[in-house]
Amino acid sequence: MKRSEFRFTERLRVRWAEVDMQKIVFNGHYLMYIDTAVSGYWRAMAAPYEDTLKYLGGDLFVRKSTLEYHAPARFDDVLDVGIRCGRVGNSSMVFNGVVFRQDEVLVSAELVYVFADAVAPTPKPVPQELRELLQNFEAGRPMTTVRVGSWDELGADAHRIRTTVFIEEQGIPAEMEWDDADQGCVHAVAYNHFGAPLATGRLLEHVPGVAKIGRMAVSQSMRGSRVGKAVLDALMKTARERGYREAVLHAQVSASPFYVRSGFVPRGSVFDEVGIPHVEMVCAL
Repeated sequence: MKRSEFRFTERLRVRWAEVDMQKIVFNGHYLMYIDTAVSGYWRAMAAPYEDTLKYLGGDLFVRKSTLEYHAPARFDDVLDVGIRCGRVGNSSMVFNGVVFRQDEVLVSAELVYVFADAVAPTPKPVPQELRELLQNFEAGRPMTTVRVGSWDELGADAHRIRTTVFIEEQGIPAEMEWDDADQGCVHAVAYNHFGAPLATGRLLEHVPGVAKIGRMAVSQSMRGSRVGKAVLDALMKTARERGYREAVLHAQVSASPFYVRSGFVPRGSVFDEVGIPHVEMVCAL
């Protein structure tokens, strides 16, 4: 198999603890590499694994794992693990995996999963929605849809995400999270194939000619999947359409690299906001 045959790859680096007395990766660790990449595959489909399977009314159980070893990986090697869905049967799904070092195939794998009742567990037909998700992903179709609208239209879903991220996860007091500005803002919410909200943000006028982007929040399981960038891009597009010349935002310092990759630059020194270090960032539109 070639790298070009895989839409999704997960990059890993071999750690010292993963090599054996022969100074090569212990054979059992390759299954861990493959399983780590499978988790990334679900993230790339914008389908949080646990929530998605709960929605679908079942769970996935490994029926068979087959590995074929072609060449060894060594300490500090950078590996790319490719995953693809090879076939979907009545109640089973076959995934192919390959561990690459650059273009060299080190290990190839075949994993057979059975979709089953989570309690029994007894096999169940693979839901049509899941079939469509896998087919669409492998065909290169977009995995998320971003809706832009008012609080009346999107507020319930934006509220859900922000409550989970800001109030429950980061410990921001509820009275500091909610304000009257929400009613007058333009909101953006990203949804996956099943209509589940994954990320949100809002846009309002800061001063004439300058838009302010804020309340950017991404569900924990979807961070690093580019769903946050889809929301940011939608808000930036809206700002341009409304004639703003510049966008400004207050970024949590830990998130500032995310905004830098989208063209924002820091302005001024770090300051405290709701007990979290922030920095002002700006981007010309």
